[in-house]
Amino acid sequence: MVVATRPRTVNERRGEQLAGSAAWYERATQVFPSGVTHETRFFQPFPIYIDRAEGSRKWDVDGNEYVDYIGGHGALLLGHGHPALTAAATEQLQRGTHYGASHELEVRWAELVTEIVPSAERVRFHSSGTEATMMAMRLARGFTGKDVIIKMQGHFHGWHDYAALQMAPPYDEPVSVGIPQAVQESVVGVPAGDIAALRAVLDARDDVAGVILLCNGMSTEYLQQVRNLTRERDVILIFDEVVTGFRWAPGGCQEYHGVVPDLTTLAKILAGGLPGGAVCGRRDIMELFKHWPDDPHRNRHGRIAHQGTFNANPLAAAAGIACLEIVRDPAIQRRAAATAGQIRDGINDVLLRHSVGGEAGANGSAAVASTDASMVSISVSTAEAARIAAAMQLYGVDTGGRTGMIVSAVHDERDVGQTVTAFERALELIQDEGAL
Repeated sequence: MVVATRPRTVNERRGEQLAGSAAWYERATQVFPSGVTHETRFFQPFPIYIDRAEGSRKWDVDGNEYVDYIGGHGALLLGHGHPALTAAATEQLQRGTHYGASHELEVRWAELVTEIVPSAERVRFHSSGTEATMMAMRLARGFTGKDVIIKMQGHFHGWHDYAALQMAPPYDEPVSVGIPQAVQESVVGVPAGDIAALRAVLDARDDVAGVILLCNGMSTEYLQQVRNLTRERDVILIFDEVVTGFRWAPGGCQEYHGVVPDLTTLAKILAGGLPGGAVCGRRDIMELFKHWPDDPHRNRHGRIAHQGTFNANPLAAAAGIACLEIVRDPAIQRRAAATAGQIRDGINDVLLRHSVGGEAGANGSAAVASTDASMVSISVSTAEAARIAAAMQLYGVDTGGRTGMIVSAVHDERDVGQTVTAFERALELIQDEGAL
């Protein structure tokens, strides 16, 4: 008598192949809430634990090798351990990691930003993108003397109180507890891409200091309309280019679309994979940071005080300089975008051959089938995305627990081939389980 055996599930396979990661996750749950240190690293039944990385690849604690499409959450346009960045950081490590004083590197780093980013007349460094967007909102309020910030519903600007609003349906509720009611009343959301909705809010209110938005997925026409509308109303326009800065083009989305905001927030690629962020923009707005030692009243009541132990940290500055000197060449962005297009086309072919609904798109949005930028996403349900991502790990591709992929300039044809094959095998595994 032949007894039919049930195929192993994706999670059963992961439990066998990733036993070391499972053990580390069990230890992590004893010291971290939910066992993770970043919201998107939470993955059931457990995430993978990485031991080392190089170029477009990384290796977990079990010795499994992956093509990496997380890319330091978007910070690693040049991949892991780029020789120029490693050399710069190593040299600076030996010279000192924190001077508690001004240094030459911070000046050159800022000069590069002003040379590359169209809106950057002046620069202020921070430690993260969250700090940068928080400061950009304060600059807008300080410059205009008004309190309200308009943001696009669903756009992510970090984890601070103002950014935790208008993030997910229902949009009138914060995505986190602990947000004061007064803060909630100072942020108004409008649907992204709806210029009529933005105009209606601006027509109805006279207390709007600024508009902040992500550029990825937005059309040139819409961005120009927002630019015109905010300029007409003397409202500060903030482009959050923490993700898109130096990635869509050397000068970010604003260069790619030819639309220049008043303020820009940067991080990720800015520091070459080390912690670092910045606000840059119009000189007259950025002058709010200026000291007025001969005018005590203005120095106390007419400027923005800004501290930060790791602002323009020498180690981050060294890596950032090395990175920006390379990524200012538009061939870097074109290479990553072309690779993203190859992945998109390969995945769409697999979806079609397997009769699975969904579509892969580049430019960070499944609705935009172009190769404008080095990001790929697949329009499937959240549950399907998690299953596909988990199964792809079994075949050596890590997308961070989702079907979005951040492509670097060092991903190559071998990576593309392995990625498309892993995606197809993942679909087959999931279909064997009766899903999709």
